[in-house]
Amino acid sequence: MTQSLSGIVPSIIDAHIHQWDPFTTPREASRLAPLYDRAPRLMDRLLPVVLDRGTRELILTARHAARPYLPADYAADVAGTVAAVGVPVEAAIHIQCGWHEGSPVGETEWLETLPFGRDGNPRLAAIVAEADPREPGFADLLDAHAAASGRFRGVRFMTTWHPDKGVKNWIDEDGVMKSSAFLRGFAALAERGLTFDSYVYSHQLGEVVTLAKEYPDTTIVLDHYGPPVGVMGPMGRSTARTPSDRAALLDRWRDAIAEVAACPNVVAKHSGIAFPSLGHREPGLSREQLAEKVRPLVDHTTDVFGEDRLVFGSNYPMDKSITTYPAIVGALVDLLAPRGPDLLRKVFRDNAIATYRL
Repeated sequence: MTQSLSGIVPSIIDAHIHQWDPFTTPREASRLAPLYDRAPRLMDRLLPVVLDRGTRELILTARHAARPYLPADYAADVAGTVAAVGVPVEAAIHIQCGWHEGSPVGETEWLETLPFGRDGNPRLAAIVAEADPREPGFADLLDAHAAASGRFRGVRFMTTWHPDKGVKNWIDEDGVMKSSAFLRGFAALAERGLTFDSYVYSHQLGEVVTLAKEYPDTTIVLDHYGPPVGVMGPMGRSTARTPSDRAALLDRWRDAIAEVAACPNVVAKHSGIAFPSLGHREPGLSREQLAEKVRPLVDHTTDVFGEDRLVFGSNYPMDKSITTYPAIVGALVDLLAPRGPDLLRKVFRDNAIATYRL
């Protein structure tokens, strides 16, 4: 039975979206975007030629990555949320998404020029920017982000690395968050009271534990459940090829995520439930279909983190190739509603306000 947020929260705060324009800002898709704009059907057929396997399986189609995704596009995607769960999306938090050249402060400056909060668009509540703690100028970069926007609240530095070379890697080596350079540089973030969004694959969750214990007073936000790549279906060259592989992967993830949850300074995002990295391949999943597929991830994460350390994030438009925004929100509401209105209020609004000091 479908559930509602009406009477529980006035509106939703989405703690994980991306904004980009590959035509006017330097993005990984900037070279592909003009070609896709001229011949989208041809370029979709040519993706196996022009993109590596990991990138293809991450995006499924260039329809979203190679086109601008701006406040009006987000507003159009969230418009059906009132019909789906009874309340609108009020605000969103932008999470860094691959500024490709020059200083990542450019992305923060660019976000401040976008028409959030106008013309019916949800407002921009906060910015989680990019910075590498290993870099000698990390502290100065944090200060530059803060100078560029009063909405700057923290950093995400993606450290996802997978031994399967057919899976998308965002860094060229494993174990980065346990390195002395990373841990030493991270002190500058901790001193400024900033948050750190961590995006790792499930076999790397031990790195999050190391970081959380090293800096117990810093809030670390775990993105997308520390995705067990392929838990919904085969990925890469050899990952999760069989049902028994996927069952074992889920079991290992359960143990690892529980260890992360034992660190009281880690908050988990109910985000990326339709992320292709999980192994989703079927576009157009309904609210009910999506809920059934992700129930093990949602239930276990909720069990181990508890109601005060969970926030909602849509991961839009990265999840758009699989399903609609209302289906994502609706699936999560349906899965979480049996646990009571307090949990729903905290996941979809209150915890984001507390975590990111909105």
